[in-house]
Amino acid sequence: MILCIGEAVIDLFQNDIPGTGKVFLPLPGGCAYNTSIAIGRLGVPVSFLGRLSANFFGEMQITRLRENNVNCGRIIRCEENPVLAFIKTEEDKEPQYAFYEEGTSDRFLSPNELPKHLPDDTNCIVFGSISIAMEPIGSTIESFIIKEAANAVTAFDPNIRPFLIKDRDAYLKRFEKLAGASAIVKISLEDYEYIEPKPQPEEALEKLINMGTRLAILTLGQDGSCAMLRRNDGSAVKVSAPGINVPNLVDTVGAGDTFHGAFLAHLEKMGKMSHNAIANLSEDELFNALTFANKAAAIVCGRKGAEPPTLKEIEKLKV
Repeated sequence: MILCIGEAVIDLFQNDIPGTGKVFLPLPGGCAYNTSIAIGRLGVPVSFLGRLSANFFGEMQITRLRENNVNCGRIIRCEENPVLAFIKTEEDKEPQYAFYEEGTSDRFLSPNELPKHLPDDTNCIVFGSISIAMEPIGSTIESFIIKEAANAVTAFDPNIRPFLIKDRDAYLKRFEKLAGASAIVKISLEDYEYIEPKPQPEEALEKLINMGTRLAILTLGQDGSCAMLRRNDGSAVKVSAPGINVPNLVDTVGAGDTFHGAFLAHLEKMGKMSHNAIANLSEDELFNALTFANKAAAIVCGRKGAEPPTLKEIEKLKV
């Protein structure tokens, strides 16, 4: 089972309504939330842990989780409102975001709301994104990951939103600490530019490996993805998988979350979700996992918002 921990936000997508003009349509979203749905749609057991509002927005969020095979037994219902993420999309441009997160439900996750012991069937813990840039949730997740890193594969998706980061130095210190405690770090080249300006892909992967990451993955947009794996003997292998053509690009919202979820679901399905199995992945196995995730991300880019594909849709996509 894969446990996704973190934020569940309300995404408000800009839409044009004839006769009315521009309006914002509310839809459930968030990095850990979207990743859990991507995994659930692929038929892999997954659970979401986070704080959801007791109001109608929270009901909208929890209904979508249940409809997509995500276990909701570890969700905490609360009185605070959810984070609101306003999203403006334009052709051939990255989405623009505006967040309202002060005093919201997600950020108040506390240590006493986390399981004292991981369920025995938990093979992987997924975390990251805006959760590690907010308090007290950032400190709560950091402590939890450090404590559980040896007990399950920890998978970190920074999904960096610079305008939410109040102290860059403190954020970078936390980033490096969490990367070092993570078996897997998945980050886009664009996000890595916040860590280091104008990075070269191979150098970025090497630096993540040097922080202590076992498997570093860099997503490259239309150019696909690449990864570097550190073996137990200290040697490293690098694998690249080409991008998948998206003939009818709509937007890239949820593409990174979908990639991450699909990659992890593929490892779980193949029986490779353990520290030892990841360390011993063959180059072909790693290439196949990257290609599977590239396909999933390509499909979601042909849809409005974060709508991850099913296994049948990924298998149907020929490259």
